[in-house]
Amino acid sequence: QVQLVESGGGSVQAGGSLRLSCAASGRTFGSYAMGWFRQAPGKEREFVAAISWSGGSTYYADSVKGRFTISRDNAKNTVYLQMNSLKPEDTALYYCAATKTYSSAIAGRDYGYWGQGTQVTVSS
Repeated sequence: QVQLVESGGGSVQAGGSLRLSCAASGRTFGSYAMGWFRQAPGKEREFVAAISWSGGSTYYADSVKGRFTISRDNAKNTVYLQMNSLKPEDTALYYCAATKTYSSAIAGRDYGYWGQGTQVTVSS
């Protein structure tokens, strides 16, 4: 089992950057594939980015490709989401998630563990 705690959210102007972190408990972090999802008010949760357990494979939603970068440091039990060139439409509650079932996943239903989320607000 793993517990996830996100941090790094905040308020920025359009064009700015933020780096989200997700710290995981436990000694088997390296065996979990990780993902970032977001949910804006009144909208469905959507996939943002995912990374395989080794970090060798990454996946991005088309809406963030080229602007966001997912990475992980297994020695620190942490996954990151570097967000550049932020847009107002990136405003959402961002969640990290973990799965041991799949080597990587982009569907929320494939993740068994979720954090509480960190708010990102981008103003124009």
